[in-house]
Amino acid sequence: MTLNLSDRVLPARQRRTLEELSEDLDLGSGDTRSKKSAFWTMLVLSAVVATAGVLSDSTATVIGAMIIAPLSTPIMGVALGIVRRSTTVTWRAAAFTFTGGVLVVLIGVAFSLVIPGGVDLLNDSQIASRTSPALVDLIAAVATGFAGSVAFARRDVAAVLPGVAIAISLVPPLAVVGVCLGQGAVTLAVGALVLFASNFVALVLAGTLVFTSAGYAAEASQDKQLSRRRATLAIGILLVVVLVPMAANTVGTYLVDRWTQRVQTTAEQWIKRQSGARIQSVTVVSKNVYVNVQTPGGLPSTVELVADLDGQIPNGIPVIVTTTVGQHIDAGVVGDPNPSKSK
Repeated sequence: MTLNLSDRVLPARQRRTLEELSEDLDLGSGDTRSKKSAFWTMLVLSAVVATAGVLSDSTATVIGAMIIAPLSTPIMGVALGIVRRSTTVTWRAAAFTFTGGVLVVLIGVAFSLVIPGGVDLLNDSQIASRTSPALVDLIAAVATGFAGSVAFARRDVAAVLPGVAIAISLVPPLAVVGVCLGQGAVTLAVGALVLFASNFVALVLAGTLVFTSAGYAAEASQDKQLSRRRATLAIGILLVVVLVPMAANTVGTYLVDRWTQRVQTTAEQWIKRQSGARIQSVTVVSKNVYVNVQTPGGLPSTVELVADLDGQIPNGIPVIVTTTVGQHIDAGVVGDPNPSKSK
């Protein structure tokens, strides 16, 4: 059973020819000098805008960078190369994507190093939202990729491409990678890189399926079954590469949220032992639990808090209690048989 797009999705009269699609997506065909000049100019500008938006925590600025970012062109070129069974087109598009990605990361690093006073990575929403990708991000990216590939394949719906550019996050995650690397936050940088990789895979996956279903594979090769098998294999490998870390991160995020709720409940019971005190917040950062307390005076024994958390969260997690008057108390480690005395 072959997969065919409905005429309502891709009418024959509106379908671009393989030559037209190749002209749009293959930066190594046609007027290559003009294409490359436009690509690198817009990529540098979008990287600068994206990094500025990330550092200033400006959503509007980051959206502007998404609209002018040209990375989706070579990524869709990878999909076209797979469909055409052209190693040259595939690797050329992949090389543009890789080199462009490295350039954006370097621009992010450079910006982060010259910003006076450093960057508050954890409180910057543009950074925080791109360093912990989950499977739902991949699902959204795949749907966006389908919209983008249909827009590329049809002559009459190019107007939706700016919306696709906003929905699929390519340059901003790479800018976040650079900013985080410049600040020495390697773990956060890896999270943003996984987000970019998932969006890359989503575009290639959707583009390969749409272009194959639209008949471009049949035009490029007489062996339709072989084309589909190779496209399926390539997609499968790409999916595994990003699904494993994203699934692990999804599970990790769920567990952290669950542990945070347990710590919150336990801490609220613990703080009732001190009249007038209350829990302001509970956060889990870098395998440490931070309990922020607002109190007019002293605190209950922090050793008791750590003891109460035994069995609620995994052993070996340090608990730090901070107060609004500037106290920073290392309460102890959950499950430690020899807890320290409260300070």
